Amino acid sequence: MSTEGLANKALDQGQGVVRLTPTWVPRSFCVPGRRIKLHPDDYYALGANRGGIDERWFSSTTPADNGPLTSKNEGLSNIVVEDSGKTELIVLRDAVSELKGKLIGEDLWRDHQCWPMYSKFFDNQGALPFHIHHNDEYAARVNAKGKPEAYYFPPQVNNHGGDFPYTFFGLQPGVTKAQVRETLVNFSKGANRITDLSAAHCLTPGTGWDVPPGILHAPGSLCTYEPQKASDVFAMYESVSHDKVIPEELLWKDTPKDQVGNFDYLVEVIDWEMNVDPNFKANHFMAPIPVADLAQMQDEGYQEKWICYRSEAYSAKELTILPGRQATIKDAGAYGLIVLQGHGKLGVWDIETPSLIRFGQLTHDEYFVSADAAKEGVTLTNPSKTDPIVMLKHFGPGVNAVLSVE
Repeated sequence: MSTEGLANKALDQGQGVVRLTPTWVPRSFCVPGRRIKLHPDDYYALGANRGGIDERWFSSTTPADNGPLTSKNEGLSNIVVEDSGKTELIVLRDAVSELKGKLIGEDLWRDHQCWPMYSKFFDNQGALPFHIHHNDEYAARVNAKGKPEAYYFPPQVNNHGGDFPYTFFGLQPGVTKAQVRETLVNFSKGANRITDLSAAHCLTPGTGWDVPPGILHAPGSLCTYEPQKASDVFAMYESVSHDKVIPEELLWKDTPKDQVGNFDYLVEVIDWEMNVDPNFKANHFMAPIPVADLAQMQDEGYQEKWICYRSEAYSAKELTILPGRQATIKDAGAYGLIVLQGHGKLGVWDIETPSLIRFGQLTHDEYFVSADAAKEGVTLTNPSKTDPIVMLKHFGPGVNAVLSVE
């Protein structure tokens, strides 16, 4: 059967909701925090030379950019299709190309010709190196897209805080471009200590942060849910992070070839005003916001909150179905979701939260809801007497009601 035929079959089988496979991604410069339910034997399933698997990507049509050893389709989500007693997989990106607006919505397809975001868990024992994501202007110079991102720290996957549950964001007011440039010039000489120019913020489960492109940041060691624009551009500006040496090639990652060696260019990539903002926390911290009156939602069997809402490029919600209850939830556009707690029904699907996942194993905890199904409403049923169903839902542009209200 053709890709289009399989994609249509999957959409019909799920009545507008398709099942996705777990998508595991390694990072050579990270040590896994072991909170994303991957089997302990499988964190190095791609080989020690690839590094540990510390990320799971959701609803991804964006290939991972992990250098020359990157495997085929790394970072891309797959749809599970049951056909004539056989289980087949099709790449979500291919399904979007075939089904277009039928899957992601006509407006989104018209404006973007793709599913323009994805989300992930990144799960590290220590903090990540201080780095930056390019905006659209600088990303375009290497034929890529800019990368805004957001963080939320789900309690369900943070049974421990790791080694450093604090994130360095931006630069202290008063820091000069000359000071930053000097740390970059010293990158290959040892620890360049660029985070001495920044400030660390405590990370709290159940809250989040907004990180537009151009902001220097070193994400802390909480397991993090990260909605973001469909891009994997970055450059590492810190040479030694928690005693781990960062290859100099990552300092120049996504720099045009004719600018490699130009430290002024690296400084230019920084959005200076945002980085030295004395009100950084007030302008970037995100506490959950209920989507409607909490008491009314509880009467109807659920609770839903906006958890990522400061960006026009994507948004995210946390949905809870209370024990023993059923609710039909409508949304303004297509979305992906990951189930964090509980079991029950999502439309025609049986959903459950696995305790442990083998590399390559299929699960029933991740789905993509088409635009039409989202607007018509998806019915969720929780048969448990004690355990809520909790899921995180990631949306593309045009759905963020919080921004439209503001």
